[in-house]
Formats: sequence, structure tokens, C-alpha cells
Amino acid sequence: MSNNLKKPVIGPSQKVAHFERDVWSIFTPLAVETKAINLGQGFMKYDNSICFLNTSTVTKYLLSFNPPDFVQEAANQAIHDVGSNQYSHPRGRPRLRQALAKSYSPLFGRELDPESEVIVTAGANEGMFATFAAFLDEGDEVICMEPFFDQYISNITMNGGVPVYVPLRAPAKAATENISSHEWKLDINELRSKITKKTRMIVINTPHNPIGKVFDEEELIAIGDVAEEHNLIILSDEVYDRLYYEPAKQVRIATLKNFWDRTITVGSGGKSYAATGWRVGWLIGPNELIQYSLAAHTRVVFCVNSPCQEALAIGLEKSQDLPYFQDQIKAYTKKRQILSAVFDELGLPYTVPDGSYFILVNTTNVQFPNNYEFPDILESRAKDFKMCYWLAKEIGVVAIPPSEFYSKENRNLAEDFARFAFCKSDDVLEEAVAALRKLAPYIKK
Repeated sequence: MSNNLKKPVIGPSQKVAHFERDVWSIFTPLAVETKAINLGQGFMKYDNSICFLNTSTVTKYLLSFNPPDFVQEAANQAIHDVGSNQYSHPRGRPRLRQALAKSYSPLFGRELDPESEVIVTAGANEGMFATFAAFLDEGDEVICMEPFFDQYISNITMNGGVPVYVPLRAPAKAATENISSHEWKLDINELRSKITKKTRMIVINTPHNPIGKVFDEEELIAIGDVAEEHNLIILSDEVYDRLYYEPAKQVRIATLKNFWDRTITVGSGGKSYAATGWRVGWLIGPNELIQYSLAAHTRVVFCVNSPCQEALAIGLEKSQDLPYFQDQIKAYTKKRQILSAVFDELGLPYTVPDGSYFILVNTTNVQFPNNYEFPDILESRAKDFKMCYWLAKEIGVVAIPPSEFYSKENRNLAEDFARFAFCKSDDVLEEAVAALRKLAPYIKK
């Protein structure tokens, strides 16, 4: 007699069972479905969720730009080198570590040791995951500033940690006028109030995604003093460290006072060279700390792809003599101006970013039809999800609702904003500007 009883489905670990459908799974397919101009994500070339599309389709919908020629040429050369196609040392290929140490030593104000103070990781995200794995035990708490890069939270919880939230707050005038990203402030006393005996780490992101805030020296010293007082590790996410705009100046918390001893700094080759798909990042910090990140990293991925490491090493070497990063800042300053000009034209206030490549636009005065039909998936979300859905469907531009980057209790702080990315080619931005002008009839005067 056959047994027709269906076997029970094997359930997932609680580490992943609680994950909700994220913003990318909603808005990336929406961009393809609507053929809207995707200013939602900070990718430079094409989105991996539609990599199955043919080249012409990708170019039509998501046209942007490649890494600089000298980096692409270096990658082509590395592919044909036998040694560059084999396993790398878990720390990273020597040439890249040496290039990183040479490039970053002046920026850190100290001679970095490529053998003990630099680790190459599989993108900045894996570097952070490995660091959380290295230092968190079950129930340990991590201070995260809102809005946050959404991957922080899963990286923390999958390693047994508990995120604790402290928001950056915009001034009230952000609803009626343009403000500087520097005007988003952290209440240091509120930060102190969140410290408990279980607190292990503080995460900083500067230049900040999505605000574009570059933390100044006074702010960083205040945060560092709290970390020192409570003997906490500082994880400083500086993936946009090569992209900040005058008059802002990049200050690294690891260079202040004696904070180097407790700080691990995260960097990204993908962000620096428009090669996000290469998945090459790095950690810089004292050996006393990053040796444990290395131990976790070795067991997560063992090593990072070798050809791209070689290519980025050459890129960093050549950037010592070429004005690549200076030219990149000039190019992005122009892109920021192209996109922000349409919001000035429409009278929509926004946050002027001091770094990174995002503009937060206040959408309070945008009114979509009251009877507009939205999918059920948006019913439990903050109202910025509906705004961004309507923008994609009816205006033809994809933006990201920033409430995704807040804890549930604080999502109301973001519900009147939409995040637009300007890491696109100028012609794509001009197309987006033309589409955004269709917003005019929907804006309250």
C-alpha cells in the first residue's frame, strides 16, 4: 500500500524566518514592469535581479556607466594571468593590500601595515558580516543610527545580535525648504541612553546612505567618547569615502584621539570604481581587532575573487598619479545638479547631500489620487511606499521609500521622503528630469 501522505515541509531557521519581503523585491521588478527610469538603487550598470534580460533590454531600462577604462583593462589582463585565476590568501592578494595601504596611509595619518591591518573582503557587506560574526555573542547589542543600510540588520541578527536604534533627525523646516545633510542631527544623549551592559558595538555610516551626511569632527569625537567610555567597538562604514562634495571634508573617526584602537573601517572597491558587481571590499583597523574579522571571513568565503582584486590593485596604483577621484567628484557634482534642479523647478524641498549619491526629497506636497489602487503588499507599509509605487507607475521614475531603513517604531520619521539615486549617466538623469516634470499637476501650491 503506497503512502500518499505529503511529507511535512522542512522549516527555515529562525535567523531567516522573520525576514519580510524587502523593498528591493518590490521596486526592482516594478522598474522592469513599468519600464520606468530606475533612480531607486545605487547600482552603476544593471540590476542583478534582471541579469537574465538581453543586453539591449538592460541598456534600454538601466543604462549607466562602466568602471574607468584603466580598471577594465586591468581586469582583462588579470583574467589572462595564471596566478590571478587561483585562490587568493584569505587576507587578500598582496598587491591589493599593498595598494590599499599606500592609498589609505595618508588618509589615516599613519603607516598602515598591509600584512596585519588590511583585509580584502567579498564586498563591504561581507566584511561587515564577518565583523559582526567575530564580535557578537547571542544577545549582544549593536547601536544602529536610523536611517541605516538595510543589510546591517540581517547581518546583526543572523549573528545572534540585537540592533538598537537611534535616529538621525531632520529639522522641521525640511518640509518647506532645502536643507543640508549636515542638518540631520544625532542626539548624543539619546545615544547614551541606549547603551546597556549588553552593548558591544556602534555602527557609523559616513558619508551616509541615504541622507548624504558627512559627520564632522565634533560629532565623531562625541560618538567616539561614548564608545570609549563603555569600551565599545566602532564599525565605521565608509564605502562612499571617495565621494563627497565641497565644502564638506571627510573626517575618519579612526584618526581622532585614540579611537583607532577600537575602530574597524569598511571600504568598497565597487563604490570607488563603479564596479559594484565585482564584490571587492576591505577592512582597515588594528590587528588586535581585525584578526577576528579575518577568522570569520576565512570561514564565510575563505577568499575573494582573484582577478578583480588584481584589477582594483592596479586601479588604486594608477589613481595615485591620475586625478581619478577628483574627476569623479566633479562628475557627480554635475549629476547632483542635474537631478536637484528639477526639484527646485517643482518646488519640492530636498536634502542636499554632502557625500554619496542620493537625494532625499520631501514629498509632503505631492498628492496622488485618493482612489488610486495599490497592491495588498503595500497595505502594512508606511505611506512613502505608496508614494514611490505611484511615482513608478504614473510618473515613470523609480525612487526608494526610505522608511525601509528605519525600525518599525520610527518609520513615521521617513514617510514624507523619497530617495533618488543619481549614480547614472547624464543622459539617463536628463530623461528622469523630463519624466519628473509630469509631477507638476499633483503638487499642492
